Amino acid sequence: MQYHIGEIVSGTVTGIQAYGAFVQLDNETQGLVHISECRSAYIQSVDDELQVGMQVRVMIMDIDEYSGKISLSRRSVEDLALEGLAGKPHFSRGRVHYWTSQHYDFGFQTIQDNKADMVSEALQRLDKSGR
Repeated sequence: MQYHIGEIVSGTVTGIQAYGAFVQLDNETQGLVHISECRSAYIQSVDDELQVGMQVRVMIMDIDEYSGKISLSRRSVEDLALEGLAGKPHFSRGRVHYWTSQHYDFGFQTIQDNKADMVSEALQRLDKSGR
């Protein structure tokens, strides 16, 4: 099966390492969910979040064109579900957004000048999600 970046697929966890979990997407294709992509919050160990044999929904974050290795994210799918956007395409003016569904419109100003606004926005999003 041919996969595309940004696609949400289901798979089975086949192995767990300290750095992430391997997910079998089909009979011939396997990808890696890095520990940082397991969940939005900090986790001590991948074992705390995933177990071998567990069915998971993941988003394809990257496909290496030379080796064919696939990078997966479980965090992106969970974040989309929290926002009620799961299953909807993420297109905007003909471009696909892979890394975030949030748009920050502060142009070329420095982070220091916008830090208070950015922190305020983040706290508002956390309040809305109930975390």
